[in-house]
Amino acid sequence: MSTGKINVSTENIFPIIKKFLYSDHEIFLRELVSNAVDATKKIQALTSLGEAQVELGDLFVEVILDKEAKTITIRDRGIGMTGEEVEKYITQVAFSGAEEFVQQYKDKTDAVNGIIGHFGLGFYSAFMVAAKVELISKSYKDESAVRWLCDGSPEYTLEQIEKADRGTDVVLHVADDSLEFLEQGRIEGILNKYARFLPVEIRFGTREEVQHDEEGNALKDEAGNELKTIHPNVINNPKPAWTRKPAELTDEDYKAFYRELYPMTFEDPLFWIHLNVDYPFNLTGILYFPKIKKSFEVQKDKIQLYCNQVFVTDSVENIVPDFLTLLRGVLDSPDIPLNVSRSYLQSDANVKKISAHITKKVADKLEELFKKDRADFEAKWEDIRMFVQYGLLSDDKFWDKGQKFALLSNTEKKQFTFEEYRAHVSPLQTNKDNKVVMLYTSDVEAQHGYIESARERGYDVLVMDSLIDSHFINHLESKLENVSFVRVDADTIEKLIPKDEPMPSKLSEDEQNALRPVVEEIIPKGKFSVTFESLSETDAPMLITKPEFMRRMKDMSALSGGNAGFYGQLPDMHNLVVNTNHPLVTRIVAENDADKKKQLVKQSADLALLAQGLLKGEELTRFIKRSVELIG
Repeated sequence: MSTGKINVSTENIFPIIKKFLYSDHEIFLRELVSNAVDATKKIQALTSLGEAQVELGDLFVEVILDKEAKTITIRDRGIGMTGEEVEKYITQVAFSGAEEFVQQYKDKTDAVNGIIGHFGLGFYSAFMVAAKVELISKSYKDESAVRWLCDGSPEYTLEQIEKADRGTDVVLHVADDSLEFLEQGRIEGILNKYARFLPVEIRFGTREEVQHDEEGNALKDEAGNELKTIHPNVINNPKPAWTRKPAELTDEDYKAFYRELYPMTFEDPLFWIHLNVDYPFNLTGILYFPKIKKSFEVQKDKIQLYCNQVFVTDSVENIVPDFLTLLRGVLDSPDIPLNVSRSYLQSDANVKKISAHITKKVADKLEELFKKDRADFEAKWEDIRMFVQYGLLSDDKFWDKGQKFALLSNTEKKQFTFEEYRAHVSPLQTNKDNKVVMLYTSDVEAQHGYIESARERGYDVLVMDSLIDSHFINHLESKLENVSFVRVDADTIEKLIPKDEPMPSKLSEDEQNALRPVVEEIIPKGKFSVTFESLSETDAPMLITKPEFMRRMKDMSALSGGNAGFYGQLPDMHNLVVNTNHPLVTRIVAENDADKKKQLVKQSADLALLAQGLLKGEELTRFIKRSVELIG
């Protein structure tokens, strides 16, 4: 047996590592299991190259929990280490890395930065939960097994021992402040989180399986108890779908993997993209398109980031554009720079390249689906519309491709690309300034009367009712030449798309001036302006409009932070438009009884308010009562 002292000047190196290296102590199991997997992959590689003349046997990594002994063991049948290798890799390389880490970061309390492996500290994450760590290892070479022991101080012991099998056991003697990690559920939860797709079988505990006969009936003993077989409990799927070639996978394979990733999701994905890049960076993965709700709910089932099949994080905002975080699935790349604890992505040229590539692949896939089967693409459009709109808004490169397949839907449920729609409406909906006016509704039911008024004149109305449409409309106006979007209730149709020959009015200017004060007297002060316009006799006698600019600014302000900003603080302003050609308005003007005239004006104005959902509370109650009296 030999003893030694690591050549470090900082006596409290382990407390510093424990405090600053990893923010979450459960990471120790990820690091140690990953090391065991690496050792297993190495023996496979050496054997396939003919450099190791050994019988591989059944290769797996086992996690063993002994609550009574207060130990956690991570066992592999991998490459193993000789005594010399333990001295080198455990006590020299890693500790020198630890010393460098301490010197560089001892005065910093924020998250440390540096590439994985730069400090060689993965093994020492064990000391976050262990008061003492044993390493028992036998190399594939013909040398004695060794046992290394350290209690978290710079002193260690190293001795030769007997060990039958090749491989390494790392035994953690759990510290009193980390006894939570002796609970089976806690360990299983960590393994399911970090190790579920590692490329070597991970075993933890056992599971029972009822034995069946050839006809599928459960076998029982003489006492009537079911016969059961004990099997190792395998935590992971060593060959997840993203590591396989697309040609090997069926649609059902992709859907099954989706359910494996998100077991609480009951809807199948709409479609998916299988990524497989090896130059100028390595990237594999599968991105799924789920149905995206109009409410733009916070994404719970996020894209998961892996590094060589080891789970890293599901916070991938720095590696994919924001709009792609609405997707689900897996990305796996060894070229993504992480901090030493693998907890945070770092800014790097590769990250930008990967992000741009993913964006391109997503746009290419959508364009391919659009061209291949437009009818199917249109059927899925409502489920992906928010995602595509978000991408068009936020990413210029996505816009370049996306404008070719993004769709606009009208009230008749017909769908058009941007250019198709311009061609569809420009003959009738081009105004005197040579701008194509694209009318839209944000609520088909609430704005039905305005939609009908537009359609009676032969105009088309788009449906723009998603949460981000107020932003999207502005974006389209900036990108498309000579196009203006106006909500169908923003003004009278005659003003939205003015013609050369205005409709003559049945009321003279004097009659309008006489009626104006009667109307202004019965409407809320400071919230409405009154205008008189010559509209069709089939239009309402009075109607409410809200100027497009002001309404749009308030909508965007509200979306940006709850009525924040200048426009969010302004009061709602509406126009009350009196239709000078409606028979009821002509009757009101001719009415000599002042009270009767006022009652008819009030009823007509309340009908206009009701049509816009602006008649509420006491005013609504009075309107209903007055309506009953008028009918009677």
